[in-house]
Amino acid sequence: MKDIKSIVHGQKAFFFTGQTKDLNFRKKKLQELKNLIKTHEKFLSDEIKQDLQKSPSLTFLTEFSFVYSEIDEAIKHLHDWARPVKVKTNVTNFPGKSFILSEPLGTTLIIGAWNYPYQLVLAPAIAAIAAGNTAILKPSELTPRSASALKKIINEHFDPGFLHVIDGGVDVTTELLTYGYGKICFTGSTAVGKIIAKAAAETLTPTLLELGGKSPCLILPDVDVQIAAKRIVWGKFLNAGQTCIAPDYLLVHSSLTKKFLDELVHQIKIILGENPLKHQGYVQIINQRHLERLEKLIPSHKVHFGGRAFKEKNYFEPTILKDVSWDDECMKEEIFGPILPVLTFDDLDEVIKKIQQGATPLSLYLFTQDQKTQEKILRELSFGGGCINDVVMHFTNSELPFGGVGPSGLGSYHGVHGFKAFSHQKSILKKGFWPDPSLKYNPYSKLKLKMMRLL
Repeated sequence: MKDIKSIVHGQKAFFFTGQTKDLNFRKKKLQELKNLIKTHEKFLSDEIKQDLQKSPSLTFLTEFSFVYSEIDEAIKHLHDWARPVKVKTNVTNFPGKSFILSEPLGTTLIIGAWNYPYQLVLAPAIAAIAAGNTAILKPSELTPRSASALKKIINEHFDPGFLHVIDGGVDVTTELLTYGYGKICFTGSTAVGKIIAKAAAETLTPTLLELGGKSPCLILPDVDVQIAAKRIVWGKFLNAGQTCIAPDYLLVHSSLTKKFLDELVHQIKIILGENPLKHQGYVQIINQRHLERLEKLIPSHKVHFGGRAFKEKNYFEPTILKDVSWDDECMKEEIFGPILPVLTFDDLDEVIKKIQQGATPLSLYLFTQDQKTQEKILRELSFGGGCINDVVMHFTNSELPFGGVGPSGLGSYHGVHGFKAFSHQKSILKKGFWPDPSLKYNPYSKLKLKMMRLL
């Protein structure tokens, strides 16, 4: 295997050949990537099952389908995305033309996350390729079988100067970060995001950071309890809660609390069965360390449903907590697991103030039919993105930029927003040689100053 330095330098050399600037080249490579994944779908599915016990159906739903959609979107719209954008020219530069060109940034480094080990490394790679960059992919070492599978199929079929997978642990990532790139994209925790940003600053490399946080979900009295609970249970326990945009905790109006708690349990049994641990739609916790971390978040006297860890298989039951307060341990950090705390409220303004006092969440979910309440929440609370009367599904719309704000992330991607994230917007003013008014040249008379003010 080539060393990291030679891979990085090789990609930079390949980029300067200019091949990636050709739009047809980009589309061809994207199609090749899609065909490659489709051809090896079973192999990739078998390997991810070893890491997370994720079923083929769930793997297709949460990994492959999104990747295919992103590739199709990029191929279909690439020429439109890359077209020069004409803008108005101010009177000072008349006659002239002004336009913006999207140009690739160069070699990019994409560091993926373990919870969706294919999607969260390939989706940014698709955006980088569409924008005309080369890409080095670093999958998470916590899902070694998935990382190895991705490395095998990509490195055997693509020129390492264009697209290459490098696997390994923290030492590998640390070395990768010593080189300058056109852009670094990282998906993971806020704590590690700070480390990535600090390392990137040493080489003045711009970053796209997709982080996390405690994403609230508010339930108002006018909701359809059954549908709201069904959507929340599906979104929360998808991937056993190991989803950065999963609702982290519920804020339920006191008039609904008991009814909503009962409906949550009812929907868990419908969606995941009487024994979720045997359901093909339920996955493992990534490792023992995370399992033990989750155990420590649970106050036993507040368990409404579930609450048990099965260490021999790294499973944790879907868990509902009731009578939770803001001071409980489960409210002090992002849960990132199948534990759903339920807090009760009466005063919406107090809830808003409490959320404002915490770190800006990656996502926010609101269940209400009241238009004024919807507008109030959207106006007064900052968050990366979210849904009204649903959870998680905003992620699936490529027309919506996906990303956080403040501690929950920096920058966004998906669809055209990914193309822009991995492009530089080059500003151009084009003029002829005539006329060439003397206004901007010395000497600056009182008359010229007067004309400048008028302009």
